[in-house]
Order: sequence, then structure tokens, then C-alpha cells
Amino acid sequence: MTEKKDNPLILAIESSCDDTAAAVIRNGKMLANIIAGQKIHEQYGGVIPELASRAHQQNILPVVNQALKIANVTLENINAIAYTQGPGLMGSLLVGSQFAKGLSLALDIPTIGINHIQAHVAALYLGNPLPQFPYLCLLVSGGHTQIIKVTHYLEMEIIGSTIDDAAGEAFDKAAKMLKLPYPGGPLIDKNAELGNPIKFTFPMAKVSGYDYSFSGLKTSLLYFLQKNVKETPNFIEENMNDICASLRYNIVTILLKNLERAAKDLNISHLGLAGGVSANMLLRKDLQNLGEKNNWHTYIPAFEYCTDNAAMIAIAAHYKYLNAEFSTLEEVPFAR
Repeated sequence: MTEKKDNPLILAIESSCDDTAAAVIRNGKMLANIIAGQKIHEQYGGVIPELASRAHQQNILPVVNQALKIANVTLENINAIAYTQGPGLMGSLLVGSQFAKGLSLALDIPTIGINHIQAHVAALYLGNPLPQFPYLCLLVSGGHTQIIKVTHYLEMEIIGSTIDDAAGEAFDKAAKMLKLPYPGGPLIDKNAELGNPIKFTFPMAKVSGYDYSFSGLKTSLLYFLQKNVKETPNFIEENMNDICASLRYNIVTILLKNLERAAKDLNISHLGLAGGVSANMLLRKDLQNLGEKNNWHTYIPAFEYCTDNAAMIAIAAHYKYLNAEFSTLEEVPFAR
């Protein structure tokens, strides 16, 4: 059941949060990448775990079938099934992992459990050129903000992390304060394109090493809004673009400041970006500017590989397959 095949054909499933996704990859080449979102969470202003797992149950079979159809392969052609093992919402992870294990038993092929964070970094291997080792990857998402030193395809070490809120979480919480609909992070990015990034300043906590802290920014924004709305009831509406631009500028500046310092300290000239917030337009642009300023090489994933997707699970599984790193049916998902 764990015999390796040449030119492996892998079916990958991603179900860590509220997107049900499936991808098919052959020998490192992506053949299909399908994502089904869940609109039901918009009315609640955030993901409801129980509703997410129920929607995964409804979506997973159609998504897998569509991926196989686009890739022009059948289940009988598949050599291994990859799935997100964690971190994520436990109910959502269970839907994807149990589906993968069921197919594994039925087809008598191995499973490959994938760490969701490793997969975000591996999304950089879907582009061209490939990152040169060693490189530093700034991983920024709703649940994680980390600087990762990557020495090989799946060999990495976290050298900096948030001690409280993640950057993506800070964007989402700020969006709620601004009464923007869910998901609010992309809307802050969109509004920020029309605003003045230095109109307002939001103090942020200083943290040692390469770590981050964003809870202070959230508190600073809250008090800022309360004070100004009390004086001018329509303050948010009248200054929405400038508030979003200033907030985004502050977050992106601190993210790249630590990354630049780490790169200089470790003498690493190759930098990558990954995670859902890597779709942020200012972050992408300023990372490129940082690279040009220091004569460094930068790697940024295509937009379709920034947020949760199965292609990143598939490419991570490809490298695990080459190393014969298969999972057992007894392995369980993990939330953190």
C-alpha cells in the first residue's frame, strides 16, 4: 500500500476551514485546482465551525469529481491521496481526512497527511522560478504570522512568530470595528488603495527578536475610533479609505521590518511570501521593493495560491511522496 510509483498522480483535499478544495497533480505539474466557498458564514460575520463542517460534507464529493474531470483522470489512476491534517477547525479537518482515508482503503493506495502551514510555504513551488535554499518565508494568514527559515522543500524552522493576534486576524477584527462585511480583510485592502497611508498613526507594541504583536494595534484602533466617532458621528464613513490605508501601512511596515532585519542578520538574500494575507496588494508590492533595495530575490505566489487551496496541499504531498513519507490510517487531525 506504500509502494512508490514513477510520475506520481496525487489527489489532494483541503478542508481546514470554510473552503472545500481538491486538486490533482502529476509529477509536480498541476492538472486541476478546484475550490468551493461557503457563503453561509457572511451573515454571521465569521466562520461558524459546525456550519463549516456540514457544508464540507455537501461539497467534498462534487469538488473531487470536478477536479478529476478537469484533470481527465479517474480514481483508479490515483497513486496517493493527500489531505490537510491540521491545523484548522477540527470538524472541517475530520471531513477531509475521513474522506481521504475512505478512498485510501477502497483504492488500496497510501494517504499523505499535510501540515497546513507547510503547505502554504510549499505554494511557492508552484511558481517559476523556484526559491533558492536557504530562504526566509514570511507566512501571513488569519491564524498565523511567522518568519520561517526554509532549508529544503519541507525542511523549515520558525524563527519569528506573533505572540498574540496574527496579522490576518488584526485585519479581520479591524474590519468588524469599521462595520465592513465578512470577509473584511480584502475590503480593507481595496479601500486602502484609495486612501492616504500616513493620514493616521496606530502605535504598535515592540517585541524582542523577530516576533510580532498585533493586539496593541487592535486596541489602539478601537480607542481611536471611539474618540473620533464621539466627536464626529460619521467619522468612519467620511474617512474609511484613509483609515484602511493607514492601518494597512502600519501592519505591512512592521511585517517587512522584521523580515528585513532577519535577512540581514542571517545573511539570506532570498525571500518568499505565503498565506492568505500574501494577497494583500501593498505587502506584495513592498516586498518586491524591499528586494530591489537590497538586491535580494523575492518570490510571491499567484493570487490563486495565496488563500486556502488544494494545490498547495498537492505540491507539498508531491515532495513527501518522493521521500516515501506516507501516513497511517491511525493518524488523527490536529486543531493547532
